[in-house]
Amino acid sequence: MLGHGDMSGNSQVKPASLDRQAEQAEQARPGQTARPRAAVAALRRLWPAALRRHWLAVALLTAGLVLRVLAELAYRPALFYIDTTRYLYNADGMDPVGYKGPLRAILLAGSFDAVAAVQHLLGLAMAVVLYLLLLRRGVSRWLAALAIAPVLLDSYQLQIEQTIMPDTWFEALIVAGLAILLWQPTRRESGGVAPPGTGTARGSAGAVPPRAGPSWRRAVAAGIVLGTSATVAQVGEALILPAVIYLLAAGGGWRQAIGKTAALCAAFALPIVAYCTGSYLLTGDFFLSHSGVTSFYGRMAAAADCATIRLPAAERGMCPTMPQQAKGPDWLEYGDGSPIRPYYSGLPRAEVDSLISDFNHRVLTQQPLRVVDAYARDALKPFALTRDGRQGDTIIARWQFQTKFPYYPPHASEAVVKTAVGRYGGGPPSVWRPVAAFLRSYQLDGGYTPGPLLALFTLAGLAGSAALLRRRRRADPGTRQLALACLALFTAAAAVTLVSDVFEFSSWRRPGRSGSASSSARSGPTAVPPERPHPRGGPAGPLAVRGGAAVGYARTSGGGDTRAAALNGCQRNRAPAWRSWGSRGRSRRCKRGPACPCSTGCRYRNSPCPAG
Repeated sequence: MLGHGDMSGNSQVKPASLDRQAEQAEQARPGQTARPRAAVAALRRLWPAALRRHWLAVALLTAGLVLRVLAELAYRPALFYIDTTRYLYNADGMDPVGYKGPLRAILLAGSFDAVAAVQHLLGLAMAVVLYLLLLRRGVSRWLAALAIAPVLLDSYQLQIEQTIMPDTWFEALIVAGLAILLWQPTRRESGGVAPPGTGTARGSAGAVPPRAGPSWRRAVAAGIVLGTSATVAQVGEALILPAVIYLLAAGGGWRQAIGKTAALCAAFALPIVAYCTGSYLLTGDFFLSHSGVTSFYGRMAAAADCATIRLPAAERGMCPTMPQQAKGPDWLEYGDGSPIRPYYSGLPRAEVDSLISDFNHRVLTQQPLRVVDAYARDALKPFALTRDGRQGDTIIARWQFQTKFPYYPPHASEAVVKTAVGRYGGGPPSVWRPVAAFLRSYQLDGGYTPGPLLALFTLAGLAGSAALLRRRRRADPGTRQLALACLALFTAAAAVTLVSDVFEFSSWRRPGRSGSASSSARSGPTAVPPERPHPRGGPAGPLAVRGGAAVGYARTSGGGDTRAAALNGCQRNRAPAWRSWGSRGRSRRCKRGPACPCSTGCRYRNSPCPAG
């Protein structure tokens, strides 16, 4: 019994001994227990204070999160656009397909719902990064919060993020690259005290100006990120200019400035060269996309005065009529009835490119004022008070929330969307009408960045950049650092927007896309847009669906929509035509039939009917 009592007593004392052992272990290993507890306690103390200090940014982030959740719930699994199938299957060289990488990676682990969710998170992340960047540059809290409001609350931004398109990733790469380039240490990180006037305004992060601009590592990293944006949207190539301007303006000695600029340029070119090399190995073409000088045709043709311009006979057919010009550059570039359609249908790609390039050059050299006038009018359109569009612009309804699920036949028809959803997951396309109606009302009734406010931001960015013109001895160090940041952000936005407008009006929604907007301006959200020209110069209409689906070619009947032209004695039509592509996609033959009535057989390329 005594032994049993001893055993019972030992069992009762055991919890106390364990507590003593735990205390001894904590004292023996303070670094493994005290530090995490101290970190947690510090976070508990800091969070309420941080929320109070940054209440305006937190309120905007909360509102942005709510809007994105509503967009995700309103349109399931995601919105599809005319160009979406390029990134799901094959772009045929029409645009860079860098977006296909993250898109396929997300679809491998999830569905289209996950793609939209990730893009919404990127939108929120961009706002947070911009806010922190501005604080570290010495901007006050309320002004930094005002700067991120358009990213969080603009309904067109929400629609971008809900759509399976590369726009959000392109924006995120721009923000990431500029943030890397402009990031600078706080006073605590630099180990010193900020000198007077270095941005220690109320609410700032106590930033200090760097001694010699960004470090070599940050210059290289920023170059890689900004260069990668060009593999997502080709207009990203324009971002090399603002990055170079910033590094040269940041100073630090001319040798160091030139060296960092050279390193950034090399890093910028690295992802572009890697992409082009992969394109060459897969397709035989060393390019980001085949949209080159020929992409200026829409802009030049819309501005040309065909009654007075001097053109060779071979290019006279490219000059549009006034009714055709009224349809705008987008339609002239891609429309089914565009004057260049017969050229694409009847000539080799290389010959068409040469003719279009010469036509563009003649319009620019003979009628430069008309081209500049058309370009300037389009560049000023985003500053308009309302967003209603004008004749010749791509219809704005494509980028507005609808109360029905929008389809864009034939490239994003109901059948195509359901096939894609069936393959990658996400459930049947559906719309939650009450929420969709709210989002549409929010968008149409002022839920976007108004033109006058955008004009104010533009003037402020221009004025801030101009502060660098002051002499360094007179300029406050903190003011100079703010001016440098303003210069980088302003020139980046201007470069992307203005370069896009060189091709055509880049639309209210897509200031970051290169001049390859989709299809014709006359098509609405449910209308059937005309088919695009084939990227290899063949007849329009092929919808290449690879990876298990068949390759189909949209055709018209022999007596229907004929884009025919009597070329070298053989009239061509899409109806009986078939194409045989070589390794570079340059070989084209015409099968004999009603549209190619050569009595002796089929012609090759643009040759006349065979003799005999």
